Amino acid sequence: MKITEIRTRVVRWCGKTTPLRPHFCTNPMDLLELPEASMQTFTFHGWLLVEVFTDDGHVGLGNAALAPQVTKQVIDLHLKPLLIGQDPWDLERLWQHMYRKTMAFGRKGIGMAAISAIDIALWDLLGKSAKQPVYRLLGGRTKARIPVYASRLYSVELSELAAEARRYKDEGYQAMKLRFGWGPADGARGMRRNLELVRTVRESVGDGIDVMADAYMGWTLDYAKRMLPLLEPFHLRWLEEPVIPDDIHGYAELKSWGRIPIAGGEHEFTLYGFRELLEARALDYIQFDTNRVGGITQARKIAALAEAHSVPVIPHAGQMHNYHIVMASLNSPMAEYFPIVDVEVGNELFWYIFQGEPRAKDGCVDLDDSTPGLGLAINESGLKQFEILE
Repeated sequence: MKITEIRTRVVRWCGKTTPLRPHFCTNPMDLLELPEASMQTFTFHGWLLVEVFTDDGHVGLGNAALAPQVTKQVIDLHLKPLLIGQDPWDLERLWQHMYRKTMAFGRKGIGMAAISAIDIALWDLLGKSAKQPVYRLLGGRTKARIPVYASRLYSVELSELAAEARRYKDEGYQAMKLRFGWGPADGARGMRRNLELVRTVRESVGDGIDVMADAYMGWTLDYAKRMLPLLEPFHLRWLEEPVIPDDIHGYAELKSWGRIPIAGGEHEFTLYGFRELLEARALDYIQFDTNRVGGITQARKIAALAEAHSVPVIPHAGQMHNYHIVMASLNSPMAEYFPIVDVEVGNELFWYIFQGEPRAKDGCVDLDDSTPGLGLAINESGLKQFEILE
C-alpha cells in the first residue's frame, strides 16, 4: 500500500451563528483590556479536512481546528511532498520525518497541528486497511462505554446557567464543566461573579455530580492564588488552564497547594512538552488534544508516560480521535463531550462536518467494534453551510 495523494480543504462556517455575550469566557486577551479582547477573539469557525489516498483505494481522514488556512499551507508545501509514494504502515518513520523536516519552524503550534492532522488520517487509513477500529490497533477496549462530561456552561445569566446544569444532570451526565467569565482586569468584583457561576452550578446539581471549571489561560498566577481558597468549598474536580501554558512553574505552584486539582495541556505539544510538565509535577490531569499534540502517534506515547506518573489523561474536545485514545487506555477515566447546539464558539462545528461522531446517552458514548478506522466520514451535504477553500 502506497500513498498516492493528499487532499486538504479548509471549511469556514457560513451558517447562522449564536452571538457571544460579554464575559462569555475568560481568555489570554483579557489582560490587554482592548475593546476587541473578548471571547470573539477565540472563535474557531474554520476547520481543516485532510484526506490521504492510497493505491489500494483506502482513504484516511484527519483534521485540525487551529489556524486551518496556515495549517493547510504547512501540509501542502512541506508535508505532502514527504509522504507521496510512502507506505503508511511505516508510521513512526513518517512521523519522525515530518517532525524533523519542520523542526526549525514547527515543533509546536501550527507545525504540530499540521503533523497531527496527517497522523490522524494515517491511523484511520491503517484501521481501514486492517479492518479494525483504531482503538484495537492501540491495545483494544478497556471499558464497556466511555463516560463523558458535558462541556459548555458558559458565563450567562445565572437562571439560564442553572437550567442548563440541571438538564445535563437529568440527561445522565455524572460530570460537567463550566467556564469562568472574569479575570484579573475585572478585580475583586469579577472574582465574586466567578464564584456566583460556580455556586450556581454546584447548587443546581448537588454534591453527587463532578463539577470542573475552566479559566482558558485567562488568569495570572497571582489571581489564581487568590481564587483557589475561594473556590475550595465547591469541591471542584479540577481547575483547568488557570495560567498561560508557558508558565509551567505557575502550574506547579498551584498544584503544590493541594487545594484544587489542576488540569492543563490543551495547548502543549509532543512527548517532550509533557515530559517537562510531568517532571515539574505541574498537573493533576493531562488534557492534550490529539489533533494538536502530534496526532495519535504522540498521544499514545504521552498517555503511557502519564500512566507511569499516575496522572490521568482526559483529552480536550471529545471527538473520535480522542475517544479512541481514551477507549484504549485504562488511565483515561472519561472524555470531554460538546453537546450538540447551534454554532457559537466553533467547538460545535464537527457535528456539522462529520458523520459518525457518537452521541452521548446516559452520560456515556460508545465506539462500534465493527467499524474500521476512526469510524468517521465527511458530511458532504453538511458542507453546504460552509465556504470551502481548496
